[in-house]
Amino acid sequence: MRYIEPVTLQGDYATLEPLGTQHLDGIRAAAADGELWRLWYTSVPAPDMTANWLATALDLRDHAGAMPFAVRDNADGAVVGSTRYFNVDAANRRLEIGHTWYAKRAQRTAINTECKLLLLTHAFETLNCIAVEFRTHWFNQASRAAIARLGAKQDGVLRNHQLMPDGSRRDTVVFSILDGEWLAAKRHLRFLIEAATR
Repeated sequence: MRYIEPVTLQGDYATLEPLGTQHLDGIRAAAADGELWRLWYTSVPAPDMTANWLATALDLRDHAGAMPFAVRDNADGAVVGSTRYFNVDAANRRLEIGHTWYAKRAQRTAINTECKLLLLTHAFETLNCIAVEFRTHWFNQASRAAIARLGAKQDGVLRNHQLMPDGSRRDTVVFSILDGEWLAAKRHLRFLIEAATR
């Protein structure tokens, strides 16, 4: 039995659907909105690499316990990005939320915050996680600020943690939320959503 079974998570502004081949065109269109693949420190697929990106995500789902999602904007039903559970450690009830990106039109909206609320609620309240991690590139200042804004605390920096496709070396900043911190973090996320949608 898998630790994370496929599940659809629905909020007021966004819906997370288990990623599948039916999402290919939507993922390609979302990545094109803002040409997100040009951000060298992210893993957003370029249009000609979207099929490979999708195949890799589904392979990690099938063979490494990950659970990738397509993100839909509830306002119009369009796919506006992707996120996933991965680096799943079922024995220690830990996982990471990451590989998250959004079309330009969905950035700085309630969608990202609500997606994090949905994912964290499922992780802590259904999967009984004791810790949820977030990781990002040292140079991705916007991501680091966004993760801290969620209520996650910085654990440290893994130096020379990964080799990037261009040959550079990634220093990875690690954040986490612990189960004992979840109640306060949940309240904070709800506050942020309310503030963004007034």
